Amino acid sequence: MHHPDVYLGSIQPYEGGRPSAIAKRLVEGTLKLTPLGLAGDEQAEKSYHGGPDRALCHYPREHYDHWREQFPAQAEQFCAPAFGENISTLGLTEHNVFMGDIYRWGEALIQVTQPRSPCFKLNYHFAIDDISVLMQQTGRCGWLYRVVSTGSVSGDQPLALVTRNSEVSVAEAISIAWHMPFDEEQYRRLLSVAGLSASWSKTMLTRITSGKIEDLNRRLLGR
Repeated sequence: MHHPDVYLGSIQPYEGGRPSAIAKRLVEGTLKLTPLGLAGDEQAEKSYHGGPDRALCHYPREHYDHWREQFPAQAEQFCAPAFGENISTLGLTEHNVFMGDIYRWGEALIQVTQPRSPCFKLNYHFAIDDISVLMQQTGRCGWLYRVVSTGSVSGDQPLALVTRNSEVSVAEAISIAWHMPFDEEQYRRLLSVAGLSASWSKTMLTRITSGKIEDLNRRLLGR
């Protein structure tokens, strides 16, 4: 059973000059899960974070070992919820979680909508110039959920898979989006995934209609 640690954050100023709610704290007990996420959790830049398709962020706890090995001087930074996640577990990764999966969590139902798209704020947050790029390259991105059905949730209640709705793992979605050359057939495959977020749907449609992959550096490096 995948019992999650649960984290909430409030918006704080940070070095890049823009506000961020990446710094989160562990919360015990019962919480209310609303269509926009956990009651009391905040997101700073609504165009990139939050909203119904991106109500919760899940990051696998097992990835922290990799980051500590890669950056031994900053090892103490790399423990949950350093990536701003709401949910941290052991046993669920991009390889065994699939796009469109619906999980029961307490009274609520949540659905995987997209991989997390690493952004340049993480580079400021960790003081590592290219950790956003490394997340994307290694596929250690985590993923986001929409809330299908609201209710009370807690870290004492496990995430239980209710239905699998696609054959595309989160890892494969990351590969299709960021590791492969232009491939319209694969973009159409992603577009057919149940519950795909509006932003990922738009990105795949834009690629198909424009015939090219968008510039990723704006998101990854802020330029």
